[in-house]
This record gives sequence, structure tokens and C-alpha cells, in this order.
Amino acid sequence: MKLITAIVNKEDSKNVCNQLLKNKFYVTRLATTGGFLRAGNTTLIIGVDEDKLEDVLAIIRKECASRKTIITSASPMMGMSGCPAMPVTVEVGGATVFVQDVERFEKI
Repeated sequence: MKLITAIVNKEDSKNVCNQLLKNKFYVTRLATTGGFLRAGNTTLIIGVDEDKLEDVLAIIRKECASRKTIITSASPMMGMSGCPAMPVTVEVGGATVFVQDVERFEKI
């Protein structure tokens, strides 16, 4: 058995979870924050038999495509006070996925 911990963009999490449930994979969602933008993420915890691991990873890959977006920086750049915030193009989406072996599993 494997334990998948996937950190996905908040906007992608609904589609990922819907597709996982549609394909009979159970998932636990945790609201998390972090990363470069300090933006909302969702951390997904998924237990899966080893022979189904690639199926779950394929769903995550499909639903968490990275994309570019424009944000406005929150603070003035290079210490110039009073300057308007500059728009910056950043890449969002994608997923950070950890796969671990599960030594023991019990459902109580």
C-alpha cells in the first residue's frame, strides 16, 4: 500500500477530488497555505494499493496543469517607497506529490 500526499492549488482541488471520487479513490482534503505566493493550497491524503498508484498520479497530473497568471506584488520593489505595485507573471498550478510506503493499514 502507498500513501500519497499531494499539495495542489486551491482552484484545482475540487476537480482533482471529483475525479478521484468518480474513479473510486478516497481522499482526505486539508486546507493549507504556503508557497511563494502564500496562497491557499489544498493538501490531499490518499491511501492506495500499489497497483493503482499510477492511476491516481495520472488524475493529479491531468487536473493540476500549471499555468501562468499575473499578480500585483504586495510591496514596493527594490525599497522604493510610494511606487505603485508592479504586475508580475508567475506560474501557478501543478502539484507537489510525495509517495510513501505504508507498513501497516487498519480501518477501525
